[in-house]
Amino acid sequence: MNKEKRQAILSILRENNPHPETELNFSSPFELLVAVTLSAQATDVSVNKATDKLFPIANTAQSIYALGVDGLKEYIKTIGLYNNKAINVIKACEILIEKYNGEVPEDREALESLPGVGRKTANVVLNTAFGWPTIAIDTHIFRVANRTKFAMGKNVDQVEEKMLKVVPAEFKVDVHHWFILHGRYTCVARKPRCGSCLIEELCEFKEKVYPE
Repeated sequence: MNKEKRQAILSILRENNPHPETELNFSSPFELLVAVTLSAQATDVSVNKATDKLFPIANTAQSIYALGVDGLKEYIKTIGLYNNKAINVIKACEILIEKYNGEVPEDREALESLPGVGRKTANVVLNTAFGWPTIAIDTHIFRVANRTKFAMGKNVDQVEEKMLKVVPAEFKVDVHHWFILHGRYTCVARKPRCGSCLIEELCEFKEKVYPE
């Protein structure tokens, strides 16, 4: 895909959604960190249902740590992998309290050192909480980037590297939100909704799917 097509795709996505946001509910960098940690292999809807009950009770590193692993599990047991997630969140809270006065550090290395926080989660927090031009690659973005031929790669690291290289600076802060939403609602995994796609004419996917 050439530079002009990419520019056109990003311009269309921006025009349609000038201020894209994550669908996870949060009101602080700490709440976002917890929500993104819980969202691994789970839907944002399921995470929001849990955190809508959890955050009014505990929404700081200190207050969630005070719940303990078993206390936290009660709030998040409807989410997949909740046992491991509860352990990781409590450990992360402990480190945040000990090293960062309970605050979320605006630092990639520090974030990635927290239990349950990998590169993708760190990218989301840096981008969404702090406005960094990072691009978090999840399954939706990986699919959209490859299927459209916008930024092809065999793994998430390759796609992230390519996206960072080809996305102009003016779009970098918002592009991962646009691609997630596009992959979640239009360019879906099994049967993409090409007939209702805003960027259909610019997409280089050869096997486009249209309703009969």
